[in-house]
Amino acid sequence: MSFLSALRPSIKTQQKKELAETVWEKCPKCAQLIYQNDLPTNLYCCNHCGHHLRWPLPLRLSSLWDDGSAKTLPVPDVRDDPLKFKDKKRYADRLRDARASTLRRDAFAVEYGLVEGQPLVVVALDFDFMTGSMGRAVGNAIVAAAQYALAQRLPLLAIAASGGARMQESTLSLLQMARTTAAVVELKQAGLPYLCLLTDPTTGGVTASFAMQGDITLAEPGALIGFAGSRVIEQTIRQTLPEGFQSAEYLLAHGMVDAVVKRTELRLTLGKLLRSFQLKA
Repeated sequence: MSFLSALRPSIKTQQKKELAETVWEKCPKCAQLIYQNDLPTNLYCCNHCGHHLRWPLPLRLSSLWDDGSAKTLPVPDVRDDPLKFKDKKRYADRLRDARASTLRRDAFAVEYGLVEGQPLVVVALDFDFMTGSMGRAVGNAIVAAAQYALAQRLPLLAIAASGGARMQESTLSLLQMARTTAAVVELKQAGLPYLCLLTDPTTGGVTASFAMQGDITLAEPGALIGFAGSRVIEQTIRQTLPEGFQSAEYLLAHGMVDAVVKRTELRLTLGKLLRSFQLKA
């Protein structure tokens, strides 16, 4: 037997594994296999149990807008890596890699368009870009979206998906909590509707600022929503926490969100809300 014959089984096994990873995805809730080509059609929901998987931001936004109505809004740039931060990897290199993989300048998209014929400004976080963390660039995006909505007298929707503040920017990232909160307050003072959609996960400084200040707060089914991790909270308060206390459904039952909305129903729900705001204007 040649050495190639001895290697052949391991080569075949590796090929099968790589093929399976590119064709199938395992549902994190029911553990059933999902054919990846079915995910876009099903809005990245499991066709076995309905679990909402993380949805790539470009697909999320394109499914939201009426056909041909969306346009991208400008956001001022910020200087990269002002602190010259480095942990296991340079922050500048992390930014470079995230930009290459997502084709975004940073972890946000700001757009204007029509939903069910109603005008809306949307600022959304991209979890695929450094876990949707909020640094100065994301802070600029929230402020820019709010200022555009204020100038045009339009409602604003914030779609949150984040691991929290971007600690590579240290205190500069924490300042964005105050900046984004102030931008939301200006909208409220002008009597303009501010909506939030909380997706999986919404945590940290994003939860502690603009994401929980909506006039109406929606959440996706099963979304993890909280500030700190459950283990940290338990160690701090020295109490056992209720099961699922950071889920969208638990927060709905305790008055922290107004509705848990499936993706298949989101456009219709937003359309109804936007029409009701228009009637009250």
